[in-house]
Amino acid sequence: MAVLPSPRHAAARKRSGLAVLLADTRLVLGRYLRQTMRAKVGLVVGVAMPLLVLLFFGPLLTRVPLGTGGDAWQTLVPGLLVQLGMFSAAFAGFSILIEKQHGVIERMQVTPVSRLALLMGRVLCEVVKLLVQSLLLVLAGVAMGLRAPVLGVLIGFLFVAALTVALASLSFALAMLLKSPEEFAPVVNTFNLPVMLLSGILLPMALAPHWLDVVSKFVPLRYLVEAVRAAFLGQYTSTAMIRGALVAAALAVVSVFLGARMFRKAGA
Repeated sequence: MAVLPSPRHAAARKRSGLAVLLADTRLVLGRYLRQTMRAKVGLVVGVAMPLLVLLFFGPLLTRVPLGTGGDAWQTLVPGLLVQLGMFSAAFAGFSILIEKQHGVIERMQVTPVSRLALLMGRVLCEVVKLLVQSLLLVLAGVAMGLRAPVLGVLIGFLFVAALTVALASLSFALAMLLKSPEEFAPVVNTFNLPVMLLSGILLPMALAPHWLDVVSKFVPLRYLVEAVRAAFLGQYTSTAMIRGALVAAALAVVSVFLGARMFRKAGA
C-alpha cells in the first residue's frame, strides 16, 4: 500500500523546490549581468533617446498648461521613464534570437536548470539595467529642473520595474515563437508605436480630443503613466496610484505566467 507523504515532508520538498528555483534564477541572472557589464555602452545608448527628448522637448512644455497638477518636468519625466521601460523591455527578446543562432538555447534545453528560472533570470537582468537607466534619466531631469519627492521617485521606479517584468516576459516568449529578427522587429514596432501615442507618455491624454481619450482608456500603459506622475507629485493614495498598481500587478502576473508557459513548452 502506498504511503502518503506527511505534511512536514511535503513542506520540505516545497521549500527545497523554491530554494532550487532561487538558486537557478540567481545563476542565470549573474550570467546575463556579466554580459551586460561587458557591454557598458549599451546602458548609455539605451537611455540616449529619452535624454534627447528631455533636453530638446522638455523646454517646449514649460509654459504649456498640461492639466496634470504638476509642472512640465513632473509630467514629462514620468512619461519618459515608462517609455524607457516599454522600449527596452519590448526589444529584450532579441537576445533570445541571437542565442538561437549560436546554439545557446539548444544547450540550455539539456540542462537541469528550472525553465522558470531561465525566464526570470533574464527578466531580472532587464529590470536591473532599466533601474540604472531610470536613475540616469531622473538625475538628468533634476538638472533640467525636476523637483519630486524621493519616495515618489522610488515608487515610480517600482512601477517601471513591474512594467519591465511584464513586457520583457512577453518579449522573451515572442522570441521563442519566432525564428529571426526580421520577424521579431515588425511585431514589436507595430505594438510600441500606437501604445506610446495612446498612453500619454509625452503629453497627457487630458489634452486629447474626447474620442482619442476614450480609445486610450483601453491601453493599460496609460494607467501606469498616470500612476508614476501621481507618485512624482506625492499623491500616494490617489485613485491614479491605486489603479496603476492594480494594472501593473495584473500585467506582471499574466505576462510571467505566459512567458513561463512558453519556456516550458519550448523546453528552453
